Amino acid sequence: MEFSEVVRRRRMVRRYDPDQPVPRDVVERCLANAVRAPSAGFSQGWDFLVLTTEAERDLFWRTTTDPGAPSDSWLSGIRQAPALIVCLSDKEAYLDRYAAPDKGWTDRDEARWPVPYWDIDTGMAALLILLTAVDEGLGGLFFGVPPTHHGAVKEAFGIPAARRVVGVVSLGHPLPGPRSPSLRRPRRSAADVAHWGRFGVAGSDH
Repeated sequence: MEFSEVVRRRRMVRRYDPDQPVPRDVVERCLANAVRAPSAGFSQGWDFLVLTTEAERDLFWRTTTDPGAPSDSWLSGIRQAPALIVCLSDKEAYLDRYAAPDKGWTDRDEARWPVPYWDIDTGMAALLILLTAVDEGLGGLFFGVPPTHHGAVKEAFGIPAARRVVGVVSLGHPLPGPRSPSLRRPRRSAADVAHWGRFGVAGSDH
């Protein structure tokens, strides 16, 4: 599939066919592309927890939802996804990398960073997973874990305390469903969001 077509077809899929598993080799191709994402200083401060068995996925959902809470249509739909990839960032990898001789920030001061690039880079890796899924004929969704449940997820799956749960990518064969109400909002065009030379200057005026 042409890259531009992959980009156009990418959607956040919230309903999956539970009877069609995601082949392991497809998951591995998603991960192989994920590690091609850019990272500051080539720090590569990311890890990916792959959950494909029913027991693994059930444990994830038990640790990320409140016991006895009613399940809504959104949660019911994504719980059918046959593969989950928990995207983790490692801040320490970046602080260590930039304290190396060729970088020279020996104090490892987090305040030097204008934004948390460890999270940003992990997010870019997650996007490559989503785009690869489209190229493989699958659907995907990036969603967050409530912060109150991060500790439970780490404990349940042996994730080091220093890692941050940036988000989760669900993968599977999409099922038709109602369109998200958010899609009633018009998509902002490149012309709407691009500022040429100075904020507020349109390309036609530059």
